[in-house]
Amino acid sequence: MATIKRILEKKGHDLWSIGPKETVYSALELLAEKDIGALPVVEDGKVIGMFTEREYARRVALKGKTSKKSKVREMMRGTLYFITPEKNISEAMALMSELKIRYLLVMDGDKIDGVISIGDVVDRIIEEQKIKIQDLESYIMGSSYA
Repeated sequence: MATIKRILEKKGHDLWSIGPKETVYSALELLAEKDIGALPVVEDGKVIGMFTEREYARRVALKGKTSKKSKVREMMRGTLYFITPEKNISEAMALMSELKIRYLLVMDGDKIDGVISIGDVVDRIIEEQKIKIQDLESYIMGSSYA
């Protein structure tokens, strides 16, 4: 089974973050510009939270707040969930399912290595299943002609 490191190799190591004093509107602009769904919130070089589209929907839109006046610090998820690059994708899927989250920080020691989404994990699982099916088809086809 593939590791988280393999997902990041394919996805790339581009990482965008936002500061806690930035407006939610700035965070939404960055999410839209980069076509991503989550931003680590970083202060003084340390990850202190995660801002996601879900946080926006639940903490801003549903509470009648405005994104241009609200600060990321007020709307971020302060509890951090992470996985290390050497873990496999089934461990990531289990953790995301258990915690009911869509994004995980990938941490290599104290360094953020990236962010993975449930979509990244599912895509990799589908890719691995396709390879297994092709291998089995090749095996079956090859053995029937022997």
